[in-house]
Amino acid sequence: MNQTVKKQAFDFRTMQGDIKGGVISFLVAVPLCLGIALASGAPLFAGILSGIVGGLVVGAISRSAVSISGPEAGLIVVVLGAVEALGSFPAVLLATCLAGVLQIGLGFARAGIVSNFFPTSVIKGMLGGIGIILIIKQIPHLVGYDADAAESYILLPNQGIDIIDQFVLAFGQFNVGAILIALVSLGILLLWEKPRIKQHPVLRNLPAALIVVVLGILFNELYKTLVPAWTLSGDHLVQLPVATSAPEFLQLLTLPDFSQWNNPQVYISAVSIALVASLEALLAVEATDDLDPLKRKTPTNRELKAQGIGNIVSGLVGGLPLTSIIVRSSVSINAGARTKLAALVHGSLLLVCVVAIPRVLNLIPWAALASILLVTGYKLAPIATFRQMYQLGKPKFFSFITTVIAILLTDLLTGIAIGMAVGLFFVLRENYRKGHQVETVDESEGRHVRIRLGEHVSFLNKAGIVEQLRSVPDNSLVEIDGTQSSYIDRDVLDAIRNFRETARTRNIQLTFRRTTEPELSSVLQRDRVPTYNGHPHRI
Repeated sequence: MNQTVKKQAFDFRTMQGDIKGGVISFLVAVPLCLGIALASGAPLFAGILSGIVGGLVVGAISRSAVSISGPEAGLIVVVLGAVEALGSFPAVLLATCLAGVLQIGLGFARAGIVSNFFPTSVIKGMLGGIGIILIIKQIPHLVGYDADAAESYILLPNQGIDIIDQFVLAFGQFNVGAILIALVSLGILLLWEKPRIKQHPVLRNLPAALIVVVLGILFNELYKTLVPAWTLSGDHLVQLPVATSAPEFLQLLTLPDFSQWNNPQVYISAVSIALVASLEALLAVEATDDLDPLKRKTPTNRELKAQGIGNIVSGLVGGLPLTSIIVRSSVSINAGARTKLAALVHGSLLLVCVVAIPRVLNLIPWAALASILLVTGYKLAPIATFRQMYQLGKPKFFSFITTVIAILLTDLLTGIAIGMAVGLFFVLRENYRKGHQVETVDESEGRHVRIRLGEHVSFLNKAGIVEQLRSVPDNSLVEIDGTQSSYIDRDVLDAIRNFRETARTRNIQLTFRRTTEPELSSVLQRDRVPTYNGHPHRI
């Protein structure tokens, strides 16, 4: 599978789609990098730098075909806590470098295997929850309320302004110019999904998101001449730091404070950053692999190493901690990206544009970008997915919908943990039910109870088996059939042995069939309970 990813690292047949994906994810990345930096209490340019490193450094090292890395909203709380604990952003940069070293260590320790334990229902629930939050968070921007620039995944924060307050403020101050740009943008994005556009020899090669951004800028420039009252400025536009010379650009960079190397809090922050960034990276590549039309599998241990190197470089140049990002990756995939060239294009454009044309980027209205993210959110959480998960049965649907709701009400990692707990509950319940089967027949001699043990009987099945044995009425015949069992846990064997003593006092005749598990035979023989190959033997 790894060879498949390598072979498709650069494919001229997909280059057009890769370039589209890189361009569109770059357009989405600019405001998000700035917003996440602002919400993290870091310099705005730190968000851009980590986006550049995520695209170029991680993009070059990672073997993920379609994943794009950069600063992510799930790390906002961790970075904020580090800034408060350490008292300075340069000290946080040192913690970021150390976190990268820890991630490389996790990669060599083969910790990436943890991603294999996340069920599909939780992954799809994570995508659905993120998609719904993306949709809801864009609504204020669509009507011209842009005070909250950070698109955090959390819907209802513990402190500060929440989405309900945003709606009240947004719908209390409509901006006609922003609404018009949003409506035109959404119309174009929906039109570009039509078969006649996708099949058009010219239009199909034009990225809809790029058209949306260009028209957004043109509309706002027309407002200045035709309807000055509708003109968007300030918070309604992207706000990128502008450097007029090389020395000014270098001043935007921040170096780590290496004098803090003996501060224990630096190492505590590094561990927090490494664990959260690693878990989010593994979840993101798992989800991105699911979105990949070619269904390639990312080597997770290699991904941890790539993310670690990326965080070391990001910390050294003054960037935020980074990880793989589902939103940016899904935008790129939806635009046609199929190889890692999209990530490299994304990082290169960030670098070139912040150096060469930052003033042009600062003309982009938030309303246009919000339209792109709203459509992306729907593609992450389509109604068809909810219908499909419901049809798969209650266990998968409850795990899926619980993950969605938990993410909406808490945050990304907490929501995933709750979804995993619900999924584990259904696994345990199913294991509890299928550890054995019971047949009861009333005969002239009394009740005959046959307990057939399953193929794999673990300690999780002990409670069900013990409960079944306790419910057997007195003066019954009990037959325990272990002929189909390849493994029986010692706890279950002890429970069977203990029941033998109880059975005698209750006039219960115990019969069993010899199991293929040698340990059961030895335990019963040690207790002088005879075995008989293939035939019941009554005690």
